[in-house]
Amino acid sequence: MENKMKIQFSALPENEAFARSAAAAFVASMDPTIEELTEIKTGISEAVSNSIIHGYKEDPSELVELECQIRPGGKVILIVRDTGIGIEDVDKAREPMFTTGRKEERSGMGFTVMESFMDRVEVVSRAGEGTTVTMTKQLDISNDC
Repeated sequence: MENKMKIQFSALPENEAFARSAAAAFVASMDPTIEELTEIKTGISEAVSNSIIHGYKEDPSELVELECQIRPGGKVILIVRDTGIGIEDVDKAREPMFTTGRKEERSGMGFTVMESFMDRVEVVSRAGEGTTVTMTKQLDISNDC
């Protein structure tokens, strides 16, 4: 059986922790390992941070959307969506050390971190229309949900 949830929250830096916790609480029903939960929380953290910092330039009047899906066999789909400024060159943005923020404040490793903890990361973006990051994580479960 598939299970889904979708929430929206203001593009405030403090809501990054909320998004992490919401995703972890939703996925907890699958009895993931601590490592799997940490990886999911880290991926969500990076994607939400990117939306807030780069997509909206920290404009708290905007909304970030988080959608989580649990599919049979322990497959988790995590989607972070914004309607911000978008990414002109997604391939360039996915390169390690690339950032549109101030170099002394940003490492440019957000997508690299997401890719290291998830089985798949897809980024769809259009300049002026926003960005959707879809992350897939296969949980190591012994039963089918």
